[in-house]
Amino acid sequence: MELSVTLDNEAATVALGRGFAEAAAQQGLCVYLIGDLGAGKTTLCRGIIQAYGHRGAVKSPTYTLVEPYELAMQALDSTSVLTADQIQQVYHFDLYRLSDPGELEFLGLDDYFSRQALCLIEWPKHGKGFIPSADIIFSLQHTVSAEQQFQYETQATSSDLDKRFIHISAFSAAGNQVLTQLHASYPTLQRYN
Repeated sequence: MELSVTLDNEAATVALGRGFAEAAAQQGLCVYLIGDLGAGKTTLCRGIIQAYGHRGAVKSPTYTLVEPYELAMQALDSTSVLTADQIQQVYHFDLYRLSDPGELEFLGLDDYFSRQALCLIEWPKHGKGFIPSADIIFSLQHTVSAEQQFQYETQATSSDLDKRFIHISAFSAAGNQVLTQLHASYPTLQRYN
């Protein structure tokens, strides 16, 4: 399954992340985030991670390579007691600074990839051959190219520069299930297949 949407601003990107988190709750998934610098990968991750209850800042782990989160999911019923299966393990990776994919094995980062965790991986091409295959890929891009931004900076409004086009593809049964649920709860997503 494939979905796409144009988002108007950062708040809309965070909202899509929250919707994805709800659809992906309690799923062990490997999610690739692909896009140029500033395309909104970390913003999307922020929406996902905050939806699971994180209240602090969410920054790209550019220098640490991974930021682990163990988050208690928000119970729908305030009288509910959280159980172990309501704890969401999220690992946010940024592989931009890897000079060789083999560094992942040397650093022990392959231990983070488990069936129970949601792994959000920015710059997955830098880990090729050492990271699991993607269940879902988010491809993010500016709707106004860098050349257009430079060329028309005085003419373009800030709202034009804030827009992002996001294409989402599933590559596993679990990924298809999550995107089906996301599409049902996020009707502005255009569906292919």
